[in-house]
Amino acid sequence: MTGIPHDTPGEPDPLRALDLARLRRRTSMKWRAYPEDVLPLWVAEMDVPLAEPVVRAVTDALALGDTGYPAGTAYAEALAGFAAKRWHWDGVAVERTALVPDVMLGVVEMLRLVTGPGDPVIVNSPVYPPFYQFVTHMDRRVVEAPLGADLRIDPATLREAFAGATAGGGRAAFLLCSPHNPTGTVHTAAELAAVAELAERYGVRVVADEIHAPLVAPGVTFVPYLSVPGAGRGLSLMSASKGWNLAGIKAALALAGPEAADDLARMPEEVSHGPSHIGVIAHTAALRDATGWLDAVLAGLQTNRRLLGALLAEHLPAVRAYPAEATYLAWLDCRALGLGDDPARAFLDRGRVALSSGIPFGTGGAGHVRLNLATTPEILTEGVRRMAAALS
Repeated sequence: MTGIPHDTPGEPDPLRALDLARLRRRTSMKWRAYPEDVLPLWVAEMDVPLAEPVVRAVTDALALGDTGYPAGTAYAEALAGFAAKRWHWDGVAVERTALVPDVMLGVVEMLRLVTGPGDPVIVNSPVYPPFYQFVTHMDRRVVEAPLGADLRIDPATLREAFAGATAGGGRAAFLLCSPHNPTGTVHTAAELAAVAELAERYGVRVVADEIHAPLVAPGVTFVPYLSVPGAGRGLSLMSASKGWNLAGIKAALALAGPEAADDLARMPEEVSHGPSHIGVIAHTAALRDATGWLDAVLAGLQTNRRLLGALLAEHLPAVRAYPAEATYLAWLDCRALGLGDDPARAFLDRGRVALSSGIPFGTGGAGHVRLNLATTPEILTEGVRRMAAALS
């Protein structure tokens, strides 16, 4: 495994920059969904100031009045440079990319290209809840292929799901979450190559949500799905959104493997009008100029992962935290606490800490919660203490 390069060693940890009083001034979903006495450790927003290069790029654009419609390939070029340096992958072909409003709307557009109404879309549960919501709302059928006991893709289960989904000769897609949300699993090159082989054998089209790709732990290497042998018919969605906390300035990229270029070319032209031009500017600056800031976040997240382990051992030893290799999320098995299928409800009602319930993540989610680590050590410590207080 190769380590993550550090462009600007010594950059201060953004996860230690903001106190609770300042964070409560924010008006985004994380800080407004619950009353002020609730500590929010749920939705995927980071408690960080933005990277200075991103702030500068957006501020310069606003000062110039550069707030029109997006154009050009700067975002794709920045991603290509980031992928080459970070993942040693030269496979981002700018001509096989397209702007989309955000990753999930991009997923919808990619699934429309390769499936039709009523067709099955396979997912590895437990998985990001919007997979179920968006797939169902676009009139496709969700088929679960649950992760194994080790929370990794189970090839036998996936093969069974692929065979069943295509048994009648129809079309099917596999919506791959890589790195996996909520478990933080980073799929290996061998695992992804096995996915590609099964997809080709059964005629299943793979659409990979790779939004968390920049957020791999030090010492772990992310493997883009389109980089593995046999993945040429695959489609991928990438974004700087999660890595640089840019969910509120939307933009993402769809990428096509060499054999999927014609599919991507069929995407309606008006889809590219949906991304924010300011979003494109921000995401481009992040990928191109703010990798040192990202490294500081990754180091801070490692510190928080270790802290969470120590806090759980001290206050909630019956809770099992699965070791995450990526994302800023922790998947916690709370079944031994006796709080039923939805322990998040007890933590909220009795402890006044908001976590994501495991139930919407599908099969394997009951009895679990997802905790957002991307906060200050002080807030994380208080959050676990509140969880423990909910048991008394």
